[in-house]
Amino acid sequence: MDALVADSVTQLKEKARGAVCVCGSHGGLYPAWLAARAGAHAVVLNDAGIGRHSAGIAGIWWLAGLGIAACAIEHRSARIGDGADTLASGIVSTVNDVAARLGCLPGHTCKQAVEWLLERGEEEETREIPEFGETRSRIRNSGHRDVWALDSVSLVRAEDRRSIVVTGSHGALLGGKPDHVLDVDVFAALFNDAGGGKDGAGYARLAALDPRGIAAATVSSQSARIGDGLSTYDTGVLSHLNETARRLELREGMTAREAVARLVGLA
Repeated sequence: MDALVADSVTQLKEKARGAVCVCGSHGGLYPAWLAARAGAHAVVLNDAGIGRHSAGIAGIWWLAGLGIAACAIEHRSARIGDGADTLASGIVSTVNDVAARLGCLPGHTCKQAVEWLLERGEEEETREIPEFGETRSRIRNSGHRDVWALDSVSLVRAEDRRSIVVTGSHGALLGGKPDHVLDVDVFAALFNDAGGGKDGAGYARLAALDPRGIAAATVSSQSARIGDGLSTYDTGVLSHLNETARRLELREGMTAREAVARLVGLA
């Protein structure tokens, strides 16, 4: 049996059930919940620079409570959002207790960890996965645009066109490709920079949104919890911007609140 490799946990389908899944997603709570709901036997994610309140690996520990082995890859060793690079180049930074019992250790390559998980896997169990809770919240404002806090950019809806979305997602391209970066033409989008990481992958999607006229920026992973849209809004500090955002006079060091306040007032 081989590992199932995906650029994002949102791409996991029925093949994930009982599989060892290597995903480019960050190791926060929402991707961990998606992996558990997909029925993954074990999962490898990216530690996203660990970041504020250790949010980049919070899902690794959470999965242990469900008896699911999980590891996080050091964000400078493999590009976040790139499953193939995770498997080829990743170095393990964090393991939960379940993975440790199966032989996985920090410092192992991703390939070594996957070998342990495949060879020492236990019988598949039927697990009850708790509901995750609210992942989409309206941010009230006095402007003429809707503003939504989303724990994942995958929660953007068609009716969000020309809105501002403040997400907990990383700002990477999936598999290094610009397709499916953001399926809806929103007015502006904020992401988490996931610590930047290998090749600056954590903010690579920003430039890809310029041709569509979407203002995009990341907040520092040290300023806001990755995977938490409300945290992006409440405490995030802008770290990287695309040219569209610069033309709208957003700047590095501006808080996410300040950025949103400016954007809601623009025609």
